Amino acid sequence: MDIATFWSIVEAVRAEADRAEDAFDEILVRELAGRPPGEILEFQLRFDELHDALYRWDVWAAAYLIGGGCSDDSFMDFRAGVISLGREWYERVVAAPDSLADHPLVVEHAQDDSLDRPEQLFYEEVNYVASRAYERIAGDEDAFYEALNGLQPDADAGRAEEDMGEDFDDAALMAGRLPRLVGCLSQRA
Repeated sequence: MDIATFWSIVEAVRAEADRAEDAFDEILVRELAGRPPGEILEFQLRFDELHDALYRWDVWAAAYLIGGGCSDDSFMDFRAGVISLGREWYERVVAAPDSLADHPLVVEHAQDDSLDRPEQLFYEEVNYVASRAYERIAGDEDAFYEALNGLQPDADAGRAEEDMGEDFDDAALMAGRLPRLVGCLSQRA
């Protein structure tokens, strides 16, 4: 599955989820479960590539600001949430995480201090859509991971330490590097 096909699936499901009462992740599981097992595995490989590309300090800082803190697990969920927003938003975040100051979920979150962090941006379930779809057609939870490992037996072997960019976990540095997001979210105080 090429990246254009990956995004066409995500975009179609995003459009359906925006019209339907079902959650994005449920619709995506159904969509993937209607495909051959190999395509589900390829979807996961593309997802992993996109997910890994967001593993940067500036993206983590954006998640931290939006979520009022951000653990390792929450950051994994945030990256899945960014992918679930679709290609345009994903590319905007990759280019400039500060652009999230314009996203309607962030704006709504900033304007209503009664709202918790926007769960659609910390979307844990999206991390597991391919495995859930594969299990649905294979009937075995372990089959997905066995098949995926067969495609990339030592995915982490030989992998260089990732360059996440320069760490900045200080409030002044965040304000300097993500000024629009800090400004947007400061409305909550």
